[in-house]
Amino acid sequence: MAKIMVVDDETDLEVLIKQKFRKQIRKKEYEFLFAINGRDALEKIALDPEVDIVLSDINMPEMDGLTLLSKLHESSPLIKAVIVSAYGDMENIRVAMNRGAFDFITKPINFEDLTLTMEKTLKHAREIKNTIQAIKENNILKMYVDENVLNFMSGQANESKITANENIEATVVFVDVCGFTKISETTSPDVIVTLLNTYFDAMVKEIMDHDGIIDKFIGDAVMAVFKGDYHLDRAIDAALAIRNEVNSFPAVTGMENFKPKVSIGIKSGEMISGNIGSAKLKRLDYTVIGDTVNTAARLQDAAKENQIIICESCHEQVKEAFKCEPLGSVSMKNKLQPLMIYNVQE
Repeated sequence: MAKIMVVDDETDLEVLIKQKFRKQIRKKEYEFLFAINGRDALEKIALDPEVDIVLSDINMPEMDGLTLLSKLHESSPLIKAVIVSAYGDMENIRVAMNRGAFDFITKPINFEDLTLTMEKTLKHAREIKNTIQAIKENNILKMYVDENVLNFMSGQANESKITANENIEATVVFVDVCGFTKISETTSPDVIVTLLNTYFDAMVKEIMDHDGIIDKFIGDAVMAVFKGDYHLDRAIDAALAIRNEVNSFPAVTGMENFKPKVSIGIKSGEMISGNIGSAKLKRLDYTVIGDTVNTAARLQDAAKENQIIICESCHEQVKEAFKCEPLGSVSMKNKLQPLMIYNVQE
């Protein structure tokens, strides 16, 4: 049902409108609201913001129609207005249009013309509202759906690209918030989620600033992938920035004075990129898998607070660009030989 505000100090217009549109009112196609001047209209719109369009006279006490147009544009830009006035000279028409009027009808009112103008204005108002709603829904969708799927839905990618699986050279980074599981057992869920999301926002910013991709959130950890030129260097730069940013957060009073720290594991190499999941469940994740990914996760497990751990093969690639501290060798699951690991200091 369309909601239409009629603004006119001539009260007999209300009776005329209700008579002329009685069928549409009975069918609940239109609902009319009435105001005697611009100020009255703004007050009523504030109480009922679902108004679609406004039909307004120009010459009214307290606040005229042209002033209403300006105020309406500031407070409710989605509401479209049509001027209905006996002052049909070009100067008034130009002022009305410049202040955002969608159309202009002169009195005495031709109700056939008014009906067509209302329908045209309502269509335009709904198209704008639908577009805004689609943008909002798209932004929400982006929070939960992989970029490749979004591109497919918008026609920017074909189906073969969505289902393609390939070997790629990239760097995987796992970032974990140290000690967070322990405090989550004694703190309210609202506080925990708000706090963790704050830390994640800081991490995501640094990852994106260094052209990384957020693969997934796993409990209180983030998995990110870096592709393209200098992917390992960019991944380490992002890790250093994350460590510095998280270290700048204050201790949380009332939570055992919890001070956030991160432990980070990084591994560069070949991995499989593709849609992984259950077709039966109709749930797939566009992600990366393979030994490189598993090793990055285990390097993060081996990392202590404020450590950024890489293996020897990665160290050989970046030792001239970053200062690294050798930590010795560690045994890892499914690895025949212990791995020499390094802590990236700066």
